[in-house]
Amino acid sequence: MFHKCYNVTHIAKRFLFLFLKGIWQVTLDPVAAGGPYNVTAKVQNDSATLTDVLFGDIWMCGGQSNMCFNMTQIFNATEELSVVAKYPYVRPFMVALNTSGIELMDLIEVEIPWSVPTASVVEEFSAVCWLFGRYMYDTLKYPIGLVESCWGGTPVEVWSSSRALKQCQEVPVVDGPKKNSILWNSMIHPLLNMTIKGALWYQGEANAEYNQDKYNCSFPAMIDDWRMAFHQGSGGQTAPDFPFGFVQLSTYIKTSKDDGFPNIRWHQTADFGFVPNLRMKKTFMAVALDLPDATSPYGTIHPRDKQDVAYRLTLGARAVAYEEENVPFLGPFPKEIASTQMYVNITYDQAVSVTSSKDIFEVCCSDIWAPCGPKSLWLQTPIVGWNLTTIQVSAAVCQSSEVAAVRYAWRDWPCEFKACPVYSASWILPAPPFIINRSSWKGGVWKSY
Repeated sequence: MFHKCYNVTHIAKRFLFLFLKGIWQVTLDPVAAGGPYNVTAKVQNDSATLTDVLFGDIWMCGGQSNMCFNMTQIFNATEELSVVAKYPYVRPFMVALNTSGIELMDLIEVEIPWSVPTASVVEEFSAVCWLFGRYMYDTLKYPIGLVESCWGGTPVEVWSSSRALKQCQEVPVVDGPKKNSILWNSMIHPLLNMTIKGALWYQGEANAEYNQDKYNCSFPAMIDDWRMAFHQGSGGQTAPDFPFGFVQLSTYIKTSKDDGFPNIRWHQTADFGFVPNLRMKKTFMAVALDLPDATSPYGTIHPRDKQDVAYRLTLGARAVAYEEENVPFLGPFPKEIASTQMYVNITYDQAVSVTSSKDIFEVCCSDIWAPCGPKSLWLQTPIVGWNLTTIQVSAAVCQSSEVAAVRYAWRDWPCEFKACPVYSASWILPAPPFIINRSSWKGGVWKSY
């Protein structure tokens, strides 16, 4: 093992002594990715040494139970855990579950300290986080640090600072498990001095039933605030616009007619339907609505296929965070709609792979509701044809009126495993759900004939 000892008086950019808080901090000059190293700090006759230190990228992994879903719970768990030791340069760290009514400078408790990965260490670690780190290491070939800080059943409000919540006029919750900022204070704020490359987020199920209508504001506001806070907390070392990846919600109840999950999926994109967008820059998304698990022993809300989720996040990170060219990471999304009294032609921004479906597209007719929203009357309509980039659905259900809006996959459980009707033709990535009104669509062109 190669060790190199640095004298911080020679390579430090600046020293920051926070005597009142009992913190000593030094920012090192850039060190080439790799290791392991020993880092020794000396003060007169005293010294402290950190051993087995790696230099690379750190990714934060946060959210609720699907981010906490661990490696023993996924499909092929035994096989996945058997190869963990082959990735000694992917290092996990897990924050223990604790709450606080005030912002803390240090963690109350650590569940897994920075560790060399073994099956016994990683088995309780986030599967999405670990698999993402492993896949990224396969691409980058340098050390990846993974920080898990998540708690099942939690809404976005508990992970948001009071600053972020004020942006969305959130009503303060002062007590109970949904107390505003209670996990921001204890499980995020103490980490702000870390220099991170980016963050991953899997959350939203709790908000399908709690402040659902505010999620299109509260989620982007949380991202903005985390970026500002990590940038400041790291002394400017974390980028002020660090990349933020998230998982669009998977499925829960096959027969549900509730629109909570569809609404949250839409709100996760700030109502654009895709990311990155004008409101959510430098973000990326793994669509997961085509990965249901009807027989999951952990409940259908917890699908066991986390490999595809992590892989799709990896594509987004390669394209957005690492600016790798020619990495498709977005499923098809409409750029133009042309409607007549007989048909609606939906032209996508890329080539599509299509399977005929009778019920996943729906239209709203102009003499029923205008504009059309989730609570409007929507009528199922079949796919009647397609070519390289355009899907044609029938408009016959509107009879003598016009199609006022069209939506796709707008239900809790829109399709079976990897069997939604629209994917990208190249990398077979699922098209995200959408709801588009003719009168108010800002993301494309709607032509009526």
